[in-house]
Amino acid sequence: MDRILIIGAAGQLGSELTLALTQQYGGDNVIATDINPKSLEKFDYCKTAVLDIMNHDAVTNLVKKENVKQIYHLAAVLSATGEKNPLFAWQLNMDSLLFVLELAKEHKMDKVYWPSSIAVFGPNTPKIHTPQYCVKEPNTVYGISKQAGERWCEYYFQKFGVDVRSLRYPGLIGYKSLPGGGTTDYAVDIYHKAIAGEHFVSFLREDSALPMMYMPDAIKATLDLMHAPKEQVKIRSSYNLSAISFTPQEIFESIKIHYPDFSISYAPDFRQAIADSWPDSIDDSSARADWGWKHDYDLKKMTEDILANLPEYLVNF
Repeated sequence: MDRILIIGAAGQLGSELTLALTQQYGGDNVIATDINPKSLEKFDYCKTAVLDIMNHDAVTNLVKKENVKQIYHLAAVLSATGEKNPLFAWQLNMDSLLFVLELAKEHKMDKVYWPSSIAVFGPNTPKIHTPQYCVKEPNTVYGISKQAGERWCEYYFQKFGVDVRSLRYPGLIGYKSLPGGGTTDYAVDIYHKAIAGEHFVSFLREDSALPMMYMPDAIKATLDLMHAPKEQVKIRSSYNLSAISFTPQEIFESIKIHYPDFSISYAPDFRQAIADSWPDSIDDSSARADWGWKHDYDLKKMTEDILANLPEYLVNF
């Protein structure tokens, strides 16, 4: 069977997507790669390889050796981290995508998956129910790289027939990996603090509403898009994707039902300006119409699931 290569598998999305792909295709047909050797230890159920996406020869050799026909390119420098080193973030995010698209073209890949983000929007984008097509003027290097990446994805599909597919993820929340340098990281860390009995300090204001999604819904959306017949995938830049929107105060209140002594305070930092430039809510009607997207988790259901599973996961981690 043609094999699937996951680049940046050890990240927040990759950790859970790799397991889902392995469950569907089998461990012999999924190759989890990351630049950090230790991070690959958790993937004892599939093939693994230490891989630097910027080492083009190494990536090409692995693709040839393993007869890779699908690539999930997840390696990236995220929003908050990218602002600390913008030139490196641009180089990694853009050079790696262009290389993967070229690789897919030359080796006639079946499919490529590349994640985009709500970071492509900016302060002049409509903030409520942000439409699929609208003004996009991102003001972070992460957002700029995602916007440029969307254009390259559509270009390679139109010019070369590369079957590349993409989703504009909102903030992703999961309990199986630690925060990775994103502006929505607070919504992951807050559960850890509650379970540890610690006070939580939010780096966003209490009323900062952002589009969010629980990781099982993100995995479901990714697989649904990748399994959709080619003719149903009508947008080749990136699909808007939505599930829930909430503020730090609202997620705190959902946790406090289960942990009455939990406390929070607010100390907004540079990430507040990033959050202010992003939408409050997203219109994902194109994804729902084209390939049947539908989310499963609201805030209450997500909080209940995380608090039920995170303590045991931390013990065994």
